Amino acid sequence: MLSRQLAAAGTRVGATRGFSVLTAAEEFPGLPSTSPGSKKGSVSSVTTLPSGLTVVTENASLTSTVSLTFPNAGSSSEGPSEAGAAIANRYLSFKSGSGLSSALIVRNIEDVGATPFSSAGRRGATVGFTAARENAAFIAPLLATECSFEKWDVKEAQQLAGVEATDAASNAQVSLSDQIYAAAFGAQSSMGRSYYTAGASRAAIVAFRERNYTLNGAVLSATGIADHEAFLRMVEEEFPSSAPGESPSAGANATYMGGEARLSAPSTGYAHVALAFQGPTSAPLMNVMKHCLNISGASAFAAPGIMGVYGGSEPSSASTAVDALSQAVGSAPSADVVAQAKAAAKSEALTALDSGSKSLADAMTASVLDSSGFSAKALAESYDGITADQIAKAHAAMLKSKVSLAAVGDISYVPYHATISSRFG
Repeated sequence: MLSRQLAAAGTRVGATRGFSVLTAAEEFPGLPSTSPGSKKGSVSSVTTLPSGLTVVTENASLTSTVSLTFPNAGSSSEGPSEAGAAIANRYLSFKSGSGLSSALIVRNIEDVGATPFSSAGRRGATVGFTAARENAAFIAPLLATECSFEKWDVKEAQQLAGVEATDAASNAQVSLSDQIYAAAFGAQSSMGRSYYTAGASRAAIVAFRERNYTLNGAVLSATGIADHEAFLRMVEEEFPSSAPGESPSAGANATYMGGEARLSAPSTGYAHVALAFQGPTSAPLMNVMKHCLNISGASAFAAPGIMGVYGGSEPSSASTAVDALSQAVGSAPSADVVAQAKAAAKSEALTALDSGSKSLADAMTASVLDSSGFSAKALAESYDGITADQIAKAHAAMLKSKVSLAAVGDISYVPYHATISSRFG
């Protein structure tokens, strides 16, 4: 018995099993490679079409964000009778137009798993979506839908604008921002008026959109686009075509004035204060200066045409808080501080390019509007080229502009503008 078992075992050991000679890729077509290839750098392309629309794309993002920015569709472009039209028009994004209902537009977006978004402010408005790369070109034409202003869409936009304006009024930081713009440019100027204004009429909303939501001067940014030329052909074929004509009105040119705006709300039990000056026109230079102020211990802010510092305190300590802000903004940054600020500003700018497709699309749009082009290398070089001497001159020029003061809350102990202004010569 034992000998027969050993013989059978020997037979099994000596047997040869036949295996497939096909590789895994041959046997299972379409199987992802288990050996990753070398990483390819992003390549960006910029083209301005005859319509006046600038198209900027890049090809490395794993998902696609496509955004259409209308630089003159912000509240600074509102006419005297159009207050609130900018915020209301934000809520007309993806609404009925070009022969499509709101439901059909939303369904087309949802069917491909895209996430839509819209935004607006004092300077411009943006509408866009984030989707899988292969679906970007398919739904991109929906961004240029020509609104038909259905009465229910307009009514809903007016209601939503009213809700947002009410929420903003109860936010101390938003109120402080509104007050610093009013102080810097004048409360009745195009830049000084608040974006958060409700009550725009249907006629004002329609007139504002027809004048400012045009392709001439707009920027279409798209990430994750493998073929720039093919994307351009889609835009030329699918987006509304019209003669370039004149660029939409940018509203009255707001001149920096430097003044004071105070909003008393004693019940808050807190004093919010901001000091601002006229900022440099170069975005990289302004960002470095902002980081210089941050390193100096202040909370800094910067936007086109204006920059400064803000803070807050218990009402009785408001004067001390203003003294600290004045000291921080008035001290010229040292060479060491400038070096740290350059590194921080450059890192912030480059990180934005690598923080997701929407962040990248925003950076592409900002670069095109600032310098008419986009390149990660050029962006890095714009920060590398800034010198301590340039910062010193920009800081001196900033202080020569008249200081603006904004105060919100329990402001009984906040010094007045004349007192603060005397500290800066």
